[in-house]
Amino acid sequence: MNIEEGMRLAEKDAISYGNEHSLKYKSAPYFGHIVIDNFLPFHVAEKILDNFPLEPLTNDLLFKENSFERNKRQISPYDCSTEALIFFLFFNSKPFIQFLESLTGINGLFGDHSFGGGGFHETKKGGKLGIHADFRIHPKLRAHRRVNVLIYLNKEWESSWSGNLELWSPDMSEMIDSIEPIFNRCVIFNTEEDAYHGHPNELLVPDGVTRKSIALYYYTGSPSIYGEAHNVSTIFKAKPDDNALIKIKSLKQNLKERYFSLNQWMPPILYYFAKSIKNKRNK
Repeated sequence: MNIEEGMRLAEKDAISYGNEHSLKYKSAPYFGHIVIDNFLPFHVAEKILDNFPLEPLTNDLLFKENSFERNKRQISPYDCSTEALIFFLFFNSKPFIQFLESLTGINGLFGDHSFGGGGFHETKKGGKLGIHADFRIHPKLRAHRRVNVLIYLNKEWESSWSGNLELWSPDMSEMIDSIEPIFNRCVIFNTEEDAYHGHPNELLVPDGVTRKSIALYYYTGSPSIYGEAHNVSTIFKAKPDDNALIKIKSLKQNLKERYFSLNQWMPPILYYFAKSIKNKRNK
């Protein structure tokens, strides 16, 4: 099997795996979410854990004494080993995106190449993350955050350590689920304005034990881009010494592009009226 055949098989399997869990995801109460155990091949999950950086790194983002976030560490994949970074880049690959799209029903997803806010997460003894709804606009990409993926890396986790991820209803009247962060368990959910979640109880782990996870965020573009950038397709230009046929084709292509852009500005009734006239002329 060559690389191209392998990629096609991976994409097919990814879509099938997403479709297999899609109904459960979409029918979850309040907002789309699912818990999948043994998410990664076991040896892959172990390799990722082996590459979890135990010592502090230069660019770690630390939350020490905050009412809502405490004793938490965020680690950029770009500060980690090459092997760890390769795993993170896979999570932005086409097969993984296709799995998420088929699972969630959200098309046009893409990963964040900078892993802003994501990467490896670690919470130490006494730490917590209050119930919250996530930011929904990427500050640099200006993209719409749509899906969260969390993968836990905690072996021999004890329920008494109080590190469960809690999902709450929009009005905070009901806890939807309480999820232990056990090894190779994946939680995926829609990033909606009222998709409240967190692990709000202080960790009661023994000394030397921490709560470890991977956090990944996925985005879609905004339809309003059509009002900001008018080149919907590539525009070719004829040179002065090109023959007449090329010049005519260039002119027709540019007129077509300008016509198409009308639907971004005209009221729908006027646009479809203009389109109907054009279609009659072409008959």
